[in-house]
Amino acid sequence: QLHLVESGGGLVQPGKSLTLSCVASGFPLTNYVIAWFRQAPGKDREGVSRIITGDGLTYYADSVKGRATISYDAAENTIYLQMNNLKPEDTGMYYCTVGSIRTSMTLPLIPWEFGFWGQGTQVTVSS
Repeated sequence: QLHLVESGGGLVQPGKSLTLSCVASGFPLTNYVIAWFRQAPGKDREGVSRIITGDGLTYYADSVKGRATISYDAAENTIYLQMNNLKPEDTGMYYCTVGSIRTSMTLPLIPWEFGFWGQGTQVTVSS
C-alpha cells in the first residue's frame, strides 16, 4: 500500500528556487521509476521529470531542462524535485508518482503508465 505525500509548494517569485518533496510510505522504492508531473488549470498533465532509483538515470522535459534536478533519498524514501530560475509557466499542481521499469519507461512521460499518485502540491510562480 504505497502512499505518497507531496509538499514544498507555494508562492514564489520568478527567478527563485523551490524544492518539492514526496515522502513515500509502504515500501522502499528501490529500482522503481519515480516521476513528477504537473498540471495547470485547463491543461493536460505534463511530465516534468523522472528518475530510475536503481541506477539514478534521469529525464527532464525540455520545459525544465537545466533548471530542475530530481533525486531520491533511499534512507528517507523521499523523492525531491529542485527547481531553479522558476518561471510563471512553471505554475501548476505538482504530483509525484511511481511506476515500474517494465511499464513506465516511455518518453516523453505518459501519466497512465504510473499507478500511484500523491495528492499534489501547488506551485505558483508570480511577481
